[in-house]
Amino acid sequence: MEIDLSKGMAAKVEVETTVSQGGSTESFVFSQMGKVVYRNGSYYIRYQEAYDEIEIPVTFKLEAAGGVTLIRRGETTTRMRFEQGERFETSYQTPQGLIIMETATRQLQVSFRQEPFSGELQLEYDLYLGQEKLGEHKLRLLFTI
Repeated sequence: MEIDLSKGMAAKVEVETTVSQGGSTESFVFSQMGKVVYRNGSYYIRYQEAYDEIEIPVTFKLEAAGGVTLIRRGETTTRMRFEQGERFETSYQTPQGLIIMETATRQLQVSFRQEPFSGELQLEYDLYLGQEKLGEHKLRLLFTI
């Protein structure tokens, strides 16, 4: 059965993140209903992250060519780009102004299954401010329709 995702379909979204910086490691697990949309050759996974009564819209764009873009819009707006083995400049809009950082992607893997339709993103990257490495990040995104 072919699923039409052009108008979007509800999906269970699970995100696991691990951040290592300054000798300490923190892990977060997040599970929420979201939406999957397929448009112009890319999958968009959208959901809301809730922090202290504030909901932050998050979008992952999974491109057919293998690139991934992460957009978070809240008090701070972030747009990060990832491609295997590549380094990208990214902007981090804060109330105090714009901060320019870089992501260096160590691992990027996307896979899909048809029954039930689901997908998985595994991402490992380093975050830099100038020449200073701020931390190592691991992210696993799972979605199931």
